[in-house]
Amino acid sequence: MEKIAIKTTKRMEIVDLTSSVVSIVHKSGVKDGICVVYCPHTTSAIAVNENADPTVKQDIINKLAEIVPQNANYRHLEKNSDAHIKNVLIGPSITFIVENGKLELGTWQGVFFVEGDGPRTREVWVKVMAG
Repeated sequence: MEKIAIKTTKRMEIVDLTSSVVSIVHKSGVKDGICVVYCPHTTSAIAVNENADPTVKQDIINKLAEIVPQNANYRHLEKNSDAHIKNVLIGPSITFIVENGKLELGTWQGVFFVEGDGPRTREVWVKVMAG
């Protein structure tokens, strides 16, 4: 298992992890199998989405803030319930196919870390398994 260190600078932020995950897959030497990208935090998540147009990331941030506003009379004392809810909606992990030593992504896809309660220092765990 490899770990990717992430330092976010905003409360809500999307960080592109694609090149780091591709590098880990290559370094693993696995030709055919799976790659799991997992976020061990309850206020952040992992997503796959378009990576060609950077405005998509901002659109996602804006819509998530609209759907799950930061201040909405939540009961949680830490005042970050919105980030917990966004984590549940997006999810903590994604599993990818590894074929011929390559991470299989669609033409426009990228792998993203979605911060919901930053700025923080985080990590993402990546496990590549032959199969």
